[in-house]
Amino acid sequence: GGADHGWLDTRHTFSFARYYDPRFMGFRGLRVMNEDRVAAGGGFPLHPHRDMEIVTYPLAGALEHRDTLGNGGVIEPGQIQRMSAGTGIRHAEMNAAPETTHFYQIWIEPRARGLRPGYEDVRLDGADPGFLRPVATPEGGARAVALQADARILAGRLVAGQRASHVVRPGRAAWLQVVRGKLRAGGQRLAAGDGAFTEEAGALRLDGANDAEVLLFDLA
Repeated sequence: GGADHGWLDTRHTFSFARYYDPRFMGFRGLRVMNEDRVAAGGGFPLHPHRDMEIVTYPLAGALEHRDTLGNGGVIEPGQIQRMSAGTGIRHAEMNAAPETTHFYQIWIEPRARGLRPGYEDVRLDGADPGFLRPVATPEGGARAVALQADARILAGRLVAGQRASHVVRPGRAAWLQVVRGKLRAGGQRLAAGDGAFTEEAGALRLDGANDAEVLLFDLA
């Protein structure tokens, strides 16, 4: 689903705003997967959130964040941002670049309601292609934001001929989002914008086809 508002071209993996698909209200704790392109000079004015972990992953341009906790800054490709809405927070997001800013915004259900609001952004490590690296985990770290949720986000790049894999443990599931390029996941062909999931325990194999960049979500 999605819409083109002129200043905002948005695509929704799961039901969101006016897009409704009863089959895909979300997946496990993953509630929103929006791919947004905000034109120069555009952005989202101050608006409220609560009881959600909100992760922003930029692909091009620059995005400025301001919130009612006093946090602020600009994130660019090679960074990741996490905002815990908790008991309530208001924030604004504006394009800070002279060109279109392209990013994914992801909402994950927190481990409990009424948590303390918070914010952080980190610069990622720029790992070599062929590896999936954690970029958001419950414990956080120098190169990963800390999620207040039983979920992990891994990011990776694959060029043609490269392989990577992720082990899905019993009782957990994986959602794969292709943010650039093309690849095969478990033999299934996927391209930019596609998502796929598995609830089967075992190794999920990824085979690069054309300079792919992916986000993989390990979910309770």
